[in-house]
Amino acid sequence: MSSAFAGASGAPAPRAAGTDEATGPFGLPIDPALAAEVQEGLAAVESLLMESVHSEDPMLAQASKHLVEAGGKRFRPMLVLLAAQFGDPAAAGVVPAAVVVELTHLATLYHDDVMDEATVRRGQPSANSRWTNTVAILTGDYLFARASDLLADLGPDAVRIQARSFARLVRGQIQETVGAAPECDPLEHYLQVVADKTASLIATSGRFGALLSGAPPHVVDTVTSASEKIGVAFQLSDDILDIASDTEQSGKTPGTDLREGIRTLPMHHVLAGVGSGPGDARLRELLGQDLSGDAPHAEALALLRAHPAMDRARADLRRWAEDARAELLTLPDIPARSAFTGLCDYVVSRTG
Repeated sequence: MSSAFAGASGAPAPRAAGTDEATGPFGLPIDPALAAEVQEGLAAVESLLMESVHSEDPMLAQASKHLVEAGGKRFRPMLVLLAAQFGDPAAAGVVPAAVVVELTHLATLYHDDVMDEATVRRGQPSANSRWTNTVAILTGDYLFARASDLLADLGPDAVRIQARSFARLVRGQIQETVGAAPECDPLEHYLQVVADKTASLIATSGRFGALLSGAPPHVVDTVTSASEKIGVAFQLSDDILDIASDTEQSGKTPGTDLREGIRTLPMHHVLAGVGSGPGDARLRELLGQDLSGDAPHAEALALLRAHPAMDRARADLRRWAEDARAELLTLPDIPARSAFTGLCDYVVSRTG
């Protein structure tokens, strides 16, 4: 199994040379005992995940396993397992809850690819391109149903948390699709979309882990809030990387959001009048145009990379990460807390 705590071969996370730490999530140093424990938990998650997407119907079984077998970092299940360290990490509901959040995440990917008319997901043909939009939508629905089945055994509180998280996911998608109302601040609208569409499920991951492990209520609340901030920070860092990185660094074509007409944090700062960069007026003009063509896209990308809005976006990212860190530092000083604060460091450092 490949995960954030293992190499490509699925071997246990290696101990860093000359230290008492192992290579943990995203290559960060982590307590070796914690790394081994979370690795074991992720193996249990993978096993239950495969069991959960099984179906007697061959077509449904194939479509359901499509994204599971394509891999992924299992970031949300990892957060569940880390958060469970603040209580009893071996509690019966922890692994099923980790599978619930991953199934929910995977289901949203099936639906997203239909809405975005995507052809590739995780290096594989997307379900909608391999089969049809109808098959992709119904497969996503099936994964939501399988998540609900697992939730039923976790109690009414878990069901309610998941339902409210799912409502936020849908609201965020609708808000992104419709766009900001004329009376709304576009930047505030964008940040609300990020919080609902991306950060809400990451917050629920932290909440499930802490809650189902029996952590004290104030720990549950703190982990939930900090996890949401980490979720927002990850999305903001992706926004910055989409503009600033090269293909080798990010694994994606730079300026994809620009080309697709998606306005992200740096673009909102430009349009709000932040700073005065080279070619400022021209950049604002370009941001109001179709940038699917290579020439205008390249011009806009170059101007945006040089604009002070990028520094403002990085400052916003640092603020979200530091706010998360400040909350995390009120938690008990255990290795899991260091792993969480390490994520705050990582999300900032990855953008340079």
